[in-house]
Amino acid sequence: MNEKKLVFEAKEAAIDVLLRNSKGPIKGLPRTAGDGYREPYTRDLMLCALGICRTDNDVLLSALERTLKVLAKNQSPKGHIPSLVHDPLDRGASDTTPLFLLALSEFRKKTKEKNFLKEAEEKALIWLSYQSPDDNVLIGQLPTSDWRDEEWVLGYGLYVNAIYYEVLKRYKKIKEAKTLKSLVGRFEIVGGVKHRHVHEGFTIKHKPYFAQWAYKVMASERFDLLGNSLAIIFGLSSISRSKKIVRWVEEECKNLRLKGELKGELPPVLFPYIKPEDPDWQIRYEIFNMPGCYHNGGIWPFVEGFYISAIAKSGNRELAKEKIVHLAKLNKISRNPKYEWGFTEWFRAQDLSPQGASHQSWSAAMYIYALSCIGEKDLW
Repeated sequence: MNEKKLVFEAKEAAIDVLLRNSKGPIKGLPRTAGDGYREPYTRDLMLCALGICRTDNDVLLSALERTLKVLAKNQSPKGHIPSLVHDPLDRGASDTTPLFLLALSEFRKKTKEKNFLKEAEEKALIWLSYQSPDDNVLIGQLPTSDWRDEEWVLGYGLYVNAIYYEVLKRYKKIKEAKTLKSLVGRFEIVGGVKHRHVHEGFTIKHKPYFAQWAYKVMASERFDLLGNSLAIIFGLSSISRSKKIVRWVEEECKNLRLKGELKGELPPVLFPYIKPEDPDWQIRYEIFNMPGCYHNGGIWPFVEGFYISAIAKSGNRELAKEKIVHLAKLNKISRNPKYEWGFTEWFRAQDLSPQGASHQSWSAAMYIYALSCIGEKDLW
C-alpha cells in the first residue's frame, strides 16, 4: 500500500471507530474504546472533540453535544467537571474542567452556537480560578489527578497549564493568559539556594523544552511529550523554541534507539524513563508503570497526534508528513483479530508490542486532528 493511500484509509478507519463508539452501553453516551473501556471517560471524550470538530459528521457532532450537556448537568455546585460523564460523584481530576471548556469552545466554533451551555462555562471558569495554590493563575494538582493515573505529577503540571492557557485565551481572559505565559517561561529551575520571591517556573537551564512539573524547590526535568506538544500548539512556546524542542526530541530518540530503549520513529510520552534506582520511582510502578511502558515512556497514538500537530505548528511540515505515515502504520496494528485497524491504546517503547484497549476513541480522534493540522488537501 502506498503512503498516500495508507494515510487517508487511516482517516476513514478513524471516523469509523468514532462512529462505532459514539453510542455505548451507559446511558447511550459514547464509550471510550471498542474493547475494554465501555465507560464514558470525560478527559478522553473531551480531547476527542478536537478531532470530531474537524469532521462534518453529524452523528459524531450530535454525540459530542449530548456528552457536553450531560457533563453540564453533572457539574458540581462549585463548577468542577466529573471524571466520568454520567457520574457527578466521580471527581478529583485536575484536567477534566479545562478540557470541558476546550471542547465546548470547539463545539461552539463548529456549530456557531456562541452561548451553548453558557452557565456551565461560567461556573467552570470560576472553579479554575480557585485552583492556584499561590493564587497566581497557574493551576496546581495532586499526583495521578491528570491523564497519567499511574504517575506522580504534582504542583504545577505543564500539561494542565498548557490547556488552561488556551482556555483563558479562548474565553477572553487575556490578562490571566499573559500572566500564565510569563510564569511558565520567565524563570529557570536551578539548583542551589532558593530565594523566597523567586518562582521556579518551567524553563530548564541548557534545555529547550519545558519541565514536566514544578513547585517551589521541587521539579521534574523529564521530558513530557504531551505537555510540550500542547505548549507548542497553543503558543506557550515561541516558534524558535518550538523548532529547538522538535530537533531535540528527534535527536534524543536516535539515542534511545541506539540504546535499545526505543523502536520505531515515534517518541515516548516520557523520557528519560523512570527507573527503580531513581529517586522519583514509586513502588507501584513495578506493576503498572515499568520503564518504556504505560505513562513511563509508552508510545501513545493519541499523544503522537499532538506531537505531529506540534511539528506542523513549528513549521516543519515535511517532518510532520513523515510522522503521520508512521502513525498510520501504528494505528493499523491490532491486538484484536476482528479489527482491521487497531487504534490501540498504547505500545511498549522497546518493542512496539500493542498494549491496552483496541479501538480507543482518542487514538482515532487525534489522528484526524493531526492530519488536519498538517493540511491534508495538499499533503501529496
